[in-house]
Amino acid sequence: MADAIIDLVGPEELPLVGDLYNKIFRPTRDLADIRQRFRGCHNVVMLVARLNDKPVGFFVGFELKPGVFFAWFCGVIPEMRRQGIASQLTEAAQSWAKLHDYETIRFECQNQHRPLLHMALNLGYDIVGIRWDSDHGDNVVVLEKSLHD
Repeated sequence: MADAIIDLVGPEELPLVGDLYNKIFRPTRDLADIRQRFRGCHNVVMLVARLNDKPVGFFVGFELKPGVFFAWFCGVIPEMRRQGIASQLTEAAQSWAKLHDYETIRFECQNQHRPLLHMALNLGYDIVGIRWDSDHGDNVVVLEKSLHD
């Protein structure tokens, strides 16, 4: 298991987060699109995972509603996967949310992303729903974890 350094970063690091996003996900998004998603969001949190000072993953989340923190995106560059980095990012986000008095953390995952679903279940998340994503033509699994067990 990799021992990544997880840094809480500010808005000045959005270009780095955007670069990591575009190395991991398709279609790519420009910074204006990412910024737009945060507009009006409360308690936006961005975390960056580094190994040997090299950024290898990120987490972005925000308050969905009072008491519920939403994990919007978490990703690790392909060549660094399966080393526990996504788990470290998720656990750091959970710690941040718990420290800031959130009761629940929630995220959604396309059904086809089985490694992410397995990680979530291993970290104690529960499947609380499912919805159809017409943009991707796939089911999206909704997962939650209580932060005050």
